[in-house]
Amino acid sequence: MRMILSISSDIGTALAEDWIASGFEVVGTYRTWSENCERLKSLKANLIQCDFTNKNSVKSALSASNRIPHWDVLVLGAGDQNPIGLFKDIDFDNWEKSIDANFTGMLRFLHKSLGFPSNNRLRSVVFFAGGGTNSATERYSAYTISKIASMKMCELLDFEIKDTKFTILGPGWVKTKIHYSTLIEPENSGRNFEITKKMLSGMKVNGNQINPMSRVIECCNWVISQSKEVVGGRNFSVIHDQWENTKLVDELVKNNDLYKLRRFGNDLKIINDVDRS
Repeated sequence: MRMILSISSDIGTALAEDWIASGFEVVGTYRTWSENCERLKSLKANLIQCDFTNKNSVKSALSASNRIPHWDVLVLGAGDQNPIGLFKDIDFDNWEKSIDANFTGMLRFLHKSLGFPSNNRLRSVVFFAGGGTNSATERYSAYTISKIASMKMCELLDFEIKDTKFTILGPGWVKTKIHYSTLIEPENSGRNFEITKKMLSGMKVNGNQINPMSRVIECCNWVISQSKEVVGGRNFSVIHDQWENTKLVDELVKNNDLYKLRRFGNDLKIINDVDRS
């Protein structure tokens, strides 16, 4: 059994379709019913309503999910870029709600589901990262902070829980509905409005371009197929990392710090003759 939190998202739906076509039984959550839900229902996916900003909704979804005999893969795919704007100008209650949608609510679900039965295989949990890992992402602070927190949580969980591997993927720019929130708020989005318009139209901006959905699915399936030693606690970029290269696998096995949040190696080398007295 494979579970996808926010199966109705574009990436969640694409994953579900791929897995169902491969013969897997798939269950997933949706916040509001959509065309993607209709398509997934026709493919016999098991759909459960869940709003990750609402504790009672999460508890209800967990109760429904508890009837599942076991799960092998759990994808935490919910994502919402709102509220968009400078931190000092946005409503803080909406900012806090975004943290619930992008981080805390899914962890509430994960916390309980880790106690669900397993089939004695190494289970796989996959988080999804977002922009802001290597720069300050202006006007998306709640979304960005949630994704950065997910990276560290992924490593912590992988260290604590030995019978499950935890990995986080950065899909890059993918043509999904999450970007629509930027397009409908040009005043709050600032320069991101024009960048998003160009990217979604197929243009290359600052060396970036739309990443095919197929590559995201391939990378996700690659992560699930790898050992805990190779992918556990790590953050992979679908676009920039050579995750299909067997030489990378060898390097990951040798170095436990690769592809994790670290300050190690980023320290300033002070000149030796500085007086420290």
